[in-house]
Amino acid sequence: MAFFDKQNQPLLTSLSTSPLRNKQGDIVGAVGTLRCLSSKDIKKPFPDNFVFEKIYSRDQGMQGLFEVMPDIAASNATVLIQGDSGTGKELFARAIHKLSPRSNGPLVVVNCGALPEPLLEAEIFGVRRGAYTGAVESRPGRLEMAEGGTLFLDEIGDLPLSLQVKLLRVLENHEYQPLGAKTPMKANVRFVTATHRNLDEMVARGSFRRDLYFRINVIGFTIPALKERREDIPLLLDMALERFNREYSKTVRGFSPAAINLLMKHEFQGNIRELLNIVEYSIIFCRNGDISTDLLPESVRIHTSDNTKSRRGCPGEVELRSVLKLFNGNRNQVAHEFGVDRTPLWRWMNKCGVSEPPIRQLNP
Repeated sequence: MAFFDKQNQPLLTSLSTSPLRNKQGDIVGAVGTLRCLSSKDIKKPFPDNFVFEKIYSRDQGMQGLFEVMPDIAASNATVLIQGDSGTGKELFARAIHKLSPRSNGPLVVVNCGALPEPLLEAEIFGVRRGAYTGAVESRPGRLEMAEGGTLFLDEIGDLPLSLQVKLLRVLENHEYQPLGAKTPMKANVRFVTATHRNLDEMVARGSFRRDLYFRINVIGFTIPALKERREDIPLLLDMALERFNREYSKTVRGFSPAAINLLMKHEFQGNIRELLNIVEYSIIFCRNGDISTDLLPESVRIHTSDNTKSRRGCPGEVELRSVLKLFNGNRNQVAHEFGVDRTPLWRWMNKCGVSEPPIRQLNP
């Protein structure tokens, strides 16, 4: 459904919904909130309730995560954060550590998919001199470095099975053994883990240990993808605009309505990381004023156009007449609504035998 202003221009809107449940927990209804996302939205200062530990969102699901995050942080339970790449899993891990009783201790990050198995084992558990050829000195592992603080294991779905066994021992007995060490060491560490993989499917295939999955998933939550919370796009654009204006010493005012419209339709497969890259690219090439569509990366313009066209085949006669009437016969606006040029629209009108409606007289 489309909405228009007094000048018959399309408005950007967002719809957020939440279920209504009875005392038994059954869904008995829903409440929806429709918001207008005008270009003015990206010029407003961030309301405090839209920012949580450098995480920006007005989405209801994200707001729910913001609300429970202090409770999660206050515990010592192991946390599993799931979500697509670029959704901000590390930001949540840092927020948990900052709000926890361990905030005075170190936060140590390990990317489990960045190193081959032999190096990853030494990186996590440490190594003693002479443990293998080339080990000319003892080196502490990330576990030892995180003593008294938090160890964030990013992309834990990429952890090899052999290391999963060793990690399980740390979680169960709070002890580990560095490579080449003769005696185990105690670990006073809180674990936060994250992955973009579907661990349930990996457990079913046998590529991830079930017992380890239950150990790391004492508290678990999923960060929604950006395409599932499009109402956050203007807010994030404003945040990124402010950041990169400051970084590049520029005074770019914002985005043109057409550019915002294009970004609102973009799929953002790279999520917030991709949005930040797009804004940085655009600000670099914008000399003054607003960022227009021609300053957006070509991939955004092409992919968004292709995605729009792929969703819009030749409409039926009823829909075509309805949209023509809605736009008072303005072919440019009708073509834009269907995501096509004027030529395909003209063919559709001939095919369906549809002529343009007479111009409506607007009341003064």
